Amino acid sequence: MKKIALFFLLITFMSCKTNNTPTKELTAELEYKITAQLGEGAFWDYKNEVLYWIDIIGESLHIYSPKDKTNKAIKMPAPIGTIVPSEEKNKVVVALNDGVYVVDITTEEITKLADVEAENGGTRLNDGKCDPNGNLWIGSMDYSQTNPGGNLYKVNAEGKTDKMLGNITISNGIVWSKDNKTMYYIDTPTANIRAFDFDVTTSTITNERVVVTIPKEEGFPDGMAIDENDMLWVGLWNGNCIVNYNPQTGKLIQKIKVPAHNVTSCAFGGKNLDVLYITTASLDMTDEEKKQYPMAGSLFKIKLNTKGVRSTFFKKPILKVTETTKEQTQH
Repeated sequence: MKKIALFFLLITFMSCKTNNTPTKELTAELEYKITAQLGEGAFWDYKNEVLYWIDIIGESLHIYSPKDKTNKAIKMPAPIGTIVPSEEKNKVVVALNDGVYVVDITTEEITKLADVEAENGGTRLNDGKCDPNGNLWIGSMDYSQTNPGGNLYKVNAEGKTDKMLGNITISNGIVWSKDNKTMYYIDTPTANIRAFDFDVTTSTITNERVVVTIPKEEGFPDGMAIDENDMLWVGLWNGNCIVNYNPQTGKLIQKIKVPAHNVTSCAFGGKNLDVLYITTASLDMTDEEKKQYPMAGSLFKIKLNTKGVRSTFFKKPILKVTETTKEQTQH
């Protein structure tokens, strides 16, 4: 009996040891070499199988095709904070420094949809995504990056704008859970990921709480994606990686090393939504870091065993403008 007991004790020990084996360290690979100053806003268009992304300081929106490794850039008249495709063919919605615009990616015509903080010269619009009802949630940030003078807004297809949160310093990643009942949101300097109950019937939020706190020595949370299991994937500014967190426990699941110092956003893409595409920045680095990360500003990717979810497109924009206004807003 003692031998049998020892045998089962040994099996249990070996099983525990196996289960406690650290997760294999993963590293993203270069997908497309480019020196974006502030690459951001990754969004996978599952209908056309292309990746939308932006260069904020480079004032350009980008459409990358993994199939043929081509990248189309469209120049914007001002810093661009985010990009999401709309339900209208060939139309995307972007956030510039004085409002939300609709861009025709074939003609490159730009038409304003909504004034958002147009009167505030001390702020600009930053990251944003669409809720399950197709409204754009877009945040602003103070140019100082230290003053909590930003806000989070909700913009609908007609351009109607509602302020949803205030006292924001650098508005960044925002995603919704698979059941549409929870919204996760990042204000970068806080180093927290906040959760809110989301009412899908009214597109409103309540019950704010912190679900993840990222140690500041690890980097600062920037753009964010969510997978089919409602786990969060976050780019770390000054962190050289993507971090994967469980918002139910607040625990780190794994890290993905990225050959860039400032990792800004990510999006699940590919035909099966199992490829994580990653944007990076080439600024805010020391000379030593520039030598260490010569591909900073490029697009990276990693194929995972985890799948993402389809991101919601913006509802078909309803533009109420005259021909004169169109001419004035075309750049």
